[in-house]
Amino acid sequence: MTTTVRTPGAGADAPAPGVLRSELPGGIRLVTETVPGVRSVSLGIWIGIGSRDETPEQAGAAHFLEHLLFKGTQRRTASGIAEAIDAVGGELNAFTAKEHTCYYAHVLDTDVALAIDLLADVVTDARLAHADTELERSVVLEEIAMRDDDPEDLLGELFDEALFGDHPLGLPIVGSEDSIRGMSRETLHAFWRSEYTTPRMVVAAAGNLSHGHLADLAGAALAAAAERTSPGVAPIAPRRGGTRPVAPGSVVLHSDDTEQAHLLLGVPGIDRHDPRRRALAVLNAALGGGLSSRLFQQVREQRGLAYSVYSSTASYADAGSLSVYAGCAPERLGEVAGVVRDVLADVAASGLTTAELVRAQGSLRGGLVLGSEDTPSRMNRIGRSELDHGRQRSLTESLDGIAAVTADEVAEVARDLLSQPLTAAVVGPFDEVDDLPAALQA
Repeated sequence: MTTTVRTPGAGADAPAPGVLRSELPGGIRLVTETVPGVRSVSLGIWIGIGSRDETPEQAGAAHFLEHLLFKGTQRRTASGIAEAIDAVGGELNAFTAKEHTCYYAHVLDTDVALAIDLLADVVTDARLAHADTELERSVVLEEIAMRDDDPEDLLGELFDEALFGDHPLGLPIVGSEDSIRGMSRETLHAFWRSEYTTPRMVVAAAGNLSHGHLADLAGAALAAAAERTSPGVAPIAPRRGGTRPVAPGSVVLHSDDTEQAHLLLGVPGIDRHDPRRRALAVLNAALGGGLSSRLFQQVREQRGLAYSVYSSTASYADAGSLSVYAGCAPERLGEVAGVVRDVLADVAASGLTTAELVRAQGSLRGGLVLGSEDTPSRMNRIGRSELDHGRQRSLTESLDGIAAVTADEVAEVARDLLSQPLTAAVVGPFDEVDDLPAALQA
């Protein structure tokens, strides 16, 4: 028995078109969006557990499991899983983030029953055999080595560690070489069984589908997992609060013999529940979100100092970040850092021009619409919204919210965030932090 309700969008009288929500036995939430005119369905099982939920002994467990669960279930071998999805021309994969994990499939609408059965089988009934654990341990270690060979990936983790310090958000999603080598099959199994519980699960789907039919399929596929949960249990509420990390500002270096110097310069941001989040999105777009952004124009177009320069934000339940990336010749690092600092200081002091505000709002609105025209993007949007906020926002609500941002709101969030001490992370051919340019030492 499921109860189906249309999820509110901009208000009780303005539902999100095509989005329906049910609660299944075991506290599982099902959210779907019907997309007219397509012949596919994107389907994901989201679990509200990520790398920040690991103990030091479990560092990297969520990501390790993402690999290991595909190695076989009680009903299927690893090759059987791969053959089943290949036989229908579908895609089956997963990703791990700091606060959630998602196992997903993209199939023809005629194969949705197979997709939900495969996903539920992998997520809830994997074997986690000792031999498979050892085999996949080597794969994860290779992934860590590959990360270490990619300056931008390594830089992001270095920056998070410097910005968030001992906070769980500062830990790498993949864990460390030591934690993966030392992680036992028993540790992984205990993490899986204790954290992958049905009240933490959201089944999200978008495409040519019937909500009622998918509710029946998901309820049956996840029935055994739901039975392991206390009867009548409610879904776990969206994550809120926590201990906010304190970043006093620092400079960290990973010395590497690279052709370029790679820089991330930034400050603590805001959490995803903060009412200023749309103003921050507009600020980010104007700073480094496109070809007309201030950083792109100042660093690349007017001075030719770097090929790649952009800004980005990250928002979690209790924290966030605003950062600027640039890759340049090592001898130009000081000049690049100086220009970036000047741009940030100017925006903190004076805000955006009217033209910048209008362009940033238009860029965000266009990107939001264009990014919603395929079923994987829509599945990701509704799945994350349910986990992070417990509600769905209609596209109209989101577009109107961006358009309503004022210059004063952007100026306020710029002043609040960009007046904080800067944290810098560098990957490049420098021996010591003291060897870095003066613009990074201030």
